Amino acid sequence: LSTCQLQIKALAKQLEYVDMEIEKEEEAGNVAALSRLQAMRRRLCMELEKDKDLELKIALALEEDMLEMWQIQTEQRKYEIFREQLKKAEEELEMQHQERAKERIQKEKIAALQAEENQRSRKKKEEEALKQYEEKYKKILEDARRNHEKAVCFLRKSMARIREKNAKEEMKIQEHMERRIQAVLSLKNSITSNREKLQTLQVWNKAMASEAKKQEMKMKEAILAEGGNVAKEFFLHKRLLEHEKEKQAFREWQKSRKIEIVSQILQEKAFIHKQKKYQSHTKAIKSGGKLEDSLLWRKKAWQYIEKTCKDSPGAISQVNKGLRIKCLEIRKIPEDVLSESSEDEKEGDKTLLEPEFPGLWSQECDFHKISKEETGPKQLAASMEKKEIFEKKMEEFQTGIFHKQIVSDRECKRSTFYSKPSCIHFKDFDVGQTYKKKIVLINASYSVNFCRFVGISEWLKDFINVHFDPPGKMSAGMSCEVVVTFKPMINETLEGEVMFKAQTGYFSVPLKCTPKRCILALDKLLVDFGSHVVGETISQTITLTNSGALGTRFK
Repeated sequence: LSTCQLQIKALAKQLEYVDMEIEKEEEAGNVAALSRLQAMRRRLCMELEKDKDLELKIALALEEDMLEMWQIQTEQRKYEIFREQLKKAEEELEMQHQERAKERIQKEKIAALQAEENQRSRKKKEEEALKQYEEKYKKILEDARRNHEKAVCFLRKSMARIREKNAKEEMKIQEHMERRIQAVLSLKNSITSNREKLQTLQVWNKAMASEAKKQEMKMKEAILAEGGNVAKEFFLHKRLLEHEKEKQAFREWQKSRKIEIVSQILQEKAFIHKQKKYQSHTKAIKSGGKLEDSLLWRKKAWQYIEKTCKDSPGAISQVNKGLRIKCLEIRKIPEDVLSESSEDEKEGDKTLLEPEFPGLWSQECDFHKISKEETGPKQLAASMEKKEIFEKKMEEFQTGIFHKQIVSDRECKRSTFYSKPSCIHFKDFDVGQTYKKKIVLINASYSVNFCRFVGISEWLKDFINVHFDPPGKMSAGMSCEVVVTFKPMINETLEGEVMFKAQTGYFSVPLKCTPKRCILALDKLLVDFGSHVVGETISQTITLTNSGALGTRFK
C-alpha cells in the first residue's frame, strides 16, 4: 500500500511538471512539443487513475487480512496449552533419540570388535588354504613330471612301432615291385614264346595248305583221268565237309544243352534239399505222392535226352560224368554256407524265375504270322486242354476253394502276388489334405492267376478309399495297378492292411499312415578321444540331426 501511495505521489509530481511545460510551450507556440506533452499528460492521468484503483483494492485486502490476523490471534490463545504439551513431547522425543543413539553406538562398537575377530580368523584360514594350495601344487608338479616321463616313454615306443610299420610297408612295397618285375619278365617270355608258337603255326598252316593244294591237284588228275566233271566233284566235296562241320557243331551244342539241363535239375534238387533241411516252414511238406511225380518227371527228362542223343552215344556218358561231378560238388559245400538264408533265397529266385527249358521265353513271336502248317491237330488239342484248365480254375476261384499250384514238379509255396512297394506308407500327412498312392500287384506264381479286392481294415474305412479295376486272368509275371486314396481326419498314426483274394488264397498289403513328427539322431554313439599326450587339447564335434518333418526344441 505504501509503495502504491509513493507511486501516486510521483505521478502527481510528473503531472504538475507536464502542466508547467504545456503552459510554456503554449506561450512559445511550439505545436509539436505541445501535442507530445499532451499525450504524455493523458498517459500519466490514466496511470494515476489505475494506481488509485489499485490503492483502494489493496486497502480493502489489508483490512480483510487484519481481520483474519485478529481471528488467528484469538484462536492461538486457545491452543497455547497444546503448544506446551507439544514442547514437552518434543523434549521427551529428543531424550529418547539420544538414548537410542547411545545404544546404537554401543552396538556398532560390539559389531566392529566382532568384525575384527572375523577378519583375524579369515586371515588364519587364508594362510592355511595357501599352505594347502602350495602342497597340492607341489604334488601336481611331481605328478606332471612323472606323466611327462611316461608320455616320453610311450612316444618313444609308438615311434618305434611306427618305424617298424613303415619298414614293413617298405618291405611289402619292394616285394610287390619285385613281383611286378617278375610278372613283366614272365609276360615278355610268354610273348616271345607265343611269337614262336605263332610262327610255327603259320608254318604248319602253310604246309597244310600246300598239302591240300597237292591233294586237290591229285583229285583233279584222277577225275580227269576218269573223264568226270571237276567243278561238280569239288562242289560236292566242299558241301560234304561243311555238312560234317555242322554235324560236329550240332553234337557239341547237344552236349552243352544236356549238361545245362542236368545242372539245372541238380540245382533244383539241391535247393529243395536245402529248403527241407534248413527252413522251418518246409518241414511239413508231404513227401508221398510228390516223390513219385518227381521220379516220373525225371524219367521223362532222361527219355528226352536219350531220344535227342541217338546220333552221339558218347554224350550220355559225358552227361553222367557231369551229373556225378555236380553231386560231388554239392556234397563238398560246407554247412555254414548252406545255413545262410540269403543265399538260399537268391538261388531259389534264380531257379524259379528262369524257365527249365529255354525256348519261346527268349524269342519274340507274332501270332498273326503263324502259318497253317503250325496249327495242326496237336496244337488244337493242346489249346482245348488249356481252355478246360482255365474253366476249372475259374470255377475254383468263384467257389472259394483254393488249390496248390504245381508246375514242372514245383509247388508255389510263397505268396502268389507281391506288391511294389511292399508297404503303402503315407508319411508326414496333414489333417484335411488328400493323398494318393499307386501300387502294382505282380503275379509271382507259375501259371495264370486271378486277383480280386476284398476290403480294408475296419478302423481305416473312414479314411481310406481303394480304386481297383479287376484285370481278369493274369499270366505269370503280369501286373495290375491299384490306387489308394487317404484323407486324414485325425492327427494319429494308423495301421492296417488292404486285403485281396487270389486263386491260391488270400493275401494282403500292409498300410501305414504316420503324421509329422520329429526324429532326432546323433552321428556318434560314443565320443572316443583315443590316446593322447599329457597337456594336449583335443576337441570333437557331435551332430544332432532332425530327419523328421516336424521341428522341435532340444536341451
